[in-house]
Amino acid sequence: MIALPTRIFGYVAAALGLALAVNAIIVAYVGVYDIAYTRALIVYASVVSVLLGCPLAAAVPEGRKFLLMLAWLADIAAVAAFTIAIWYFVSAADELSTMLVSYGDTDIFVAFLGVCVLLEATRRLFGLPLFIFVIVSFLYGLFGGYLPSAIGHSGFSLAVTMEMVWYGFQGVYGTPLSIVIQVVLIFVVFGVMLEGTGASNALIKIAFALTGRTRGGVGHAAIVSSALFGSMSGSVVANVVGTGAFTIPMIIRRGFKPASAGAIEAAASTGGQIMPPVMGAAAFLMADLIGMSYLMICLAALLPALFYYGALFVAVSLEAGKAGIQPIPPEQRERIDRKTMLDSLMFVIPIAVIIAVLVAGRSPAMAGFCAVIAVLVTALALNPDLRRNPMRILDTVVKGGAAGASIVVAVAAIGIILGTLNLTGIGLSFASTVAALGENNLLLALLLTAATCLILGMGMPTLPAYLVIVLVMGRSLRELGIEPLAIHLFVFYFGVLSAITPPVAVAVFAAAPIANSHPVATAIAALRLAFIGFVIPFIFVIEPSLLLVLDSFDLGQFVIAILALSVAILALSTAFYAYDGAALSPLHCVFRGIIGLAPLAALLSNRFEVEVVVGCAVLLGLSMLIRQRQRRFALG
Repeated sequence: MIALPTRIFGYVAAALGLALAVNAIIVAYVGVYDIAYTRALIVYASVVSVLLGCPLAAAVPEGRKFLLMLAWLADIAAVAAFTIAIWYFVSAADELSTMLVSYGDTDIFVAFLGVCVLLEATRRLFGLPLFIFVIVSFLYGLFGGYLPSAIGHSGFSLAVTMEMVWYGFQGVYGTPLSIVIQVVLIFVVFGVMLEGTGASNALIKIAFALTGRTRGGVGHAAIVSSALFGSMSGSVVANVVGTGAFTIPMIIRRGFKPASAGAIEAAASTGGQIMPPVMGAAAFLMADLIGMSYLMICLAALLPALFYYGALFVAVSLEAGKAGIQPIPPEQRERIDRKTMLDSLMFVIPIAVIIAVLVAGRSPAMAGFCAVIAVLVTALALNPDLRRNPMRILDTVVKGGAAGASIVVAVAAIGIILGTLNLTGIGLSFASTVAALGENNLLLALLLTAATCLILGMGMPTLPAYLVIVLVMGRSLRELGIEPLAIHLFVFYFGVLSAITPPVAVAVFAAAPIANSHPVATAIAALRLAFIGFVIPFIFVIEPSLLLVLDSFDLGQFVIAILALSVAILALSTAFYAYDGAALSPLHCVFRGIIGLAPLAALLSNRFEVEVVVGCAVLLGLSMLIRQRQRRFALG
């Protein structure tokens, strides 16, 4: 009897998840049926599914019947309050287009209740980081008039704030929510369905087969599988757990330290979010916000992502060599058989469908719709387990709807921040401050922006992190005259990298328990592995030729930027690990470090001379050649 309400809550949450997934598929094909009603109903279904799917009763100790009863009643009251709040919004929807509507005290109170329930759903899903940030933004809108003029504003009442945040289209129901409903949700459903078909198992086997000959072996396999799996997954944590449960124990058995094993998976899974073609669904949101084609976004993001993973490959090879780890023996290497190749088609065909539909000139939403159909067809054709148990498909669709609900809740909560920014003008004020810094020192402005992005992105999934950062920081970078695509990719990178940046580092905290390693040691190892990821955004902002698709592309600068990054990766990696076929002396490490930093410093200081980069490349080559001869001489 005690478990009955929880079970009922679970059934209702699952039904709402199924409804959200089906609605995402329908909207992708036929479009939005009504702006106000669609946004309101999607938010309503998402928040209620979260409240019932993550009930307060789950945190109540067993045997505490009275507390359980209070928890159930609190959830029912929250659902009732949100139902009323949504009804009030829908009732006022007809007047929203003309704005000829006034709101009484009851309307404002109901809207305030709706915001409170939305915040509670946000807390249950994402913990404190996003919850606190939204609360601070909301309170700033209400009480900013009491702050000093340098950071304050004229002050706004609760009524004015609620009209902006709840009853208009510049807050909870704003443009970001519209983009998510029309484009992003179908790809969230697609990603979850792709995971549920069994395609990820084939990808992992292929990754192990391709990397079996390398010294890094299973570490390199984890990098490849996480890059492929992470691109379609919208969550770094889901990527770490999904692939790490298999790869991390194998990495440790091959001789890597537990902290290194967890760090490899955390860094590789984090990078999956910046790897085309899907980029955790953020690429589609970015395309809408910038007004650029999705394929152009993917092409621009490709080279920086390859450099990120190239740096990971080099670092893992060096760590394996330093630990004396040898390639996997031939008899133990994974083989790609016919079944694996067929199973991989469950991943390859849907991705190919997305690209083909987009190349044909259709919308991203239609591409997502066709990809979902392709997933269903290929999975049923190639996976006999699904044919024997088709209910697994229904379960996967429900999970896709639940994943979509979490994105909607996050974006709706971010709408509160957006409404506050629009109301108070703090975004413009911050942009002016950063722009003033950038007039004298662009690097300082970028460093300030990067630090802010890391703070804002902590503890949040990729897409909400990117959205909140670009809303807060995007305007400030536009004031510096930076290319819009470079701006968005810059904040996107640092939003993603916040997943391995202490103190929150959600990817590290997901990987450390699997590896049985200390989170701090794992975080330090992950930062050392992924250091080049923190450099790449600065490079493509200052030298946008690296993004390939911009009008400012210059072949000569492009080649020099490629050479500079290559030198930096090789020199700094060998310096960090004090290893290059054999141990390096401290003096040699310092020399390598200077060689690696010099071309980057030249670029970042706008003194990007060809001679500096070529000179560093020659010095690095000589250093590696001398080191190789010394090693041969020592071996006799």
